[in-house]
Amino acid sequence: MVETIISYGHENITSKHGTTLEITKDEEITKRADCIIGVGADKGISELSEEFKQKARDENSIIRVVLRAGNITETITGRGHPELSFSHKSDIVIRKSSFVCPRTLMIKADQSAEELNRTLINLLKDRKQKLIVKISTLKMPP
Repeated sequence: MVETIISYGHENITSKHGTTLEITKDEEITKRADCIIGVGADKGISELSEEFKQKARDENSIIRVVLRAGNITETITGRGHPELSFSHKSDIVIRKSSFVCPRTLMIKADQSAEELNRTLINLLKDRKQKLIVKISTLKMPP
């Protein structure tokens, strides 16, 4: 199963945060929002399917996020966790740490905002640039 989220770029995207990255339904951000890579998302984390949420709450789940803007694709892999609530209305946060809150999509991610392809980030400085986010879960072999 694959969840798809559409969001857009913004001139204030800097993508400099070292431990997280975020996509939000909010339309406006400041440069202080250095983890945000997409705005105006068509879904918040609470709107993901119950089937996805159930699979992602398995401690043996692997969560894969594929980001695509223009002809640039970036893949981020992390882990699920039983305490993921997926209850925030507007934000989706990917974390390198093990911290869990209502905005958390995955923990132990292999990339943060600052590690993303800079060509991708430069594309996302344009409000007209669409960012397609595809999220899937896999089961880790025993």
